[in-house]
Amino acid sequence: MRAYKELSESELLTLKEELSAQYEEAKAKGLKLDMSRGKPSLSQLDMERDFLDMIHSDSDVKTEGGVDCRNYGLLDGIPEVRKLMGDMLGVSEDQIIVFGNSSLNIMYDTIARAMIFGVIDSTPWCRLDKVKFLCPVPGYDRHFAITEQFGIEMINIPMTEDGPDMDLVEKYVSEDPAVKGIWCVPKYSNPQGYTYSDETVRRFAALKPAAEDFRIFWDNAYAIHDLYEDEGDELLEILSECEKAGNPNLVYEFGSTSKVTFPGSGISALASSKENLDSIRKTMTIQTIGPDKLNQLRHVRYFKNIDGMKAHMMKHAKIMRPKFEAIIQVLEKELGGTGIGSWTNPKGGYFISFESMAGCAKEIVKKCSEAGVVLTGAGATYPYKADPNDSNIRLAPTFPSEEEIAQATDLFVLCVKLASVEKLLQNKQELKG
Repeated sequence: MRAYKELSESELLTLKEELSAQYEEAKAKGLKLDMSRGKPSLSQLDMERDFLDMIHSDSDVKTEGGVDCRNYGLLDGIPEVRKLMGDMLGVSEDQIIVFGNSSLNIMYDTIARAMIFGVIDSTPWCRLDKVKFLCPVPGYDRHFAITEQFGIEMINIPMTEDGPDMDLVEKYVSEDPAVKGIWCVPKYSNPQGYTYSDETVRRFAALKPAAEDFRIFWDNAYAIHDLYEDEGDELLEILSECEKAGNPNLVYEFGSTSKVTFPGSGISALASSKENLDSIRKTMTIQTIGPDKLNQLRHVRYFKNIDGMKAHMMKHAKIMRPKFEAIIQVLEKELGGTGIGSWTNPKGGYFISFESMAGCAKEIVKKCSEAGVVLTGAGATYPYKADPNDSNIRLAPTFPSEEEIAQATDLFVLCVKLASVEKLLQNKQELKG
């Protein structure tokens, strides 16, 4: 297939006419499809309906140690679930506090706590003239929304296949005491699906921050979200690497079962050093009397252990994998060699990252929307929703059915082609003056 940039103006005009006709036909179909968020599909949710049966009115609701889960107590979570979540994140149970259904909630609270009370004994961030955060891009829009809401200045850090540009990270962290943190999705990053290399993890662990209250916000959301049983990526465990490097307090690690069991009824966890956790507990004892231990007990009885959890994730993968593969196949067939797009082919996680020609992403998303396919907004994967190249689009394959995925991908490819041709024609006109 010829690269679109090699086509003459007359060839581009002919192609535009053909694509425009196909686009009008597509619009006439009245599609109503949603590929905007990384949600489990109905078939995934139905697959785990038996999760609801783990606790009922006749159930024994005591922990192995005899604590009644209906009552107050165990602020850190029941021991069995702390072990389960520790095993999921690759850390010991004494490094874990278990919270409610959303790790995003923990991240928000962690930022808020630093703003109001400071990190351990440091000055509260709200009293500082400037607070900055490093943001690997493209990245997770909800991370950026948190720091934006608190008025924290966000700095773009380009992503590579091995993780963030660590030369830049090290420079900012070591030279600027206003840099207080960095957002990270280290395994199957959102949206590209990259996993940080061992070298990247070790460089993170060995950082020498100018600010004593600098923390790495390690959102290990997809720790066990492999699409292939024997080909999943391996992520080096960062807390132990920090210990080796003499930086035990450097990381807050987050994880949850939001896409393992039901998103609205999962459990989440924070893993960190003893000093960090002790500091957090000081506000927790005032903030809450305790977590939903019945839900924690339900998770332990459903999975039993980490092996049960991983086996369950392969059931998810069996449903998700064909959708990812179908999108990749269409992209390769229709756009391979055209030079108007590139994409990632992740081994896990929930997203595929697409890079269009510069200046085309917003138009592609707009055209898809007008024809009935909703995508994540162009620019959403950058702080302040400002993609400097207007090129990144996040594709979320999981929620639609396989039939809907086929329809949505065909339309997406058509919109990429049409928007790219229009951009190339515009460029030629601008060159003519």
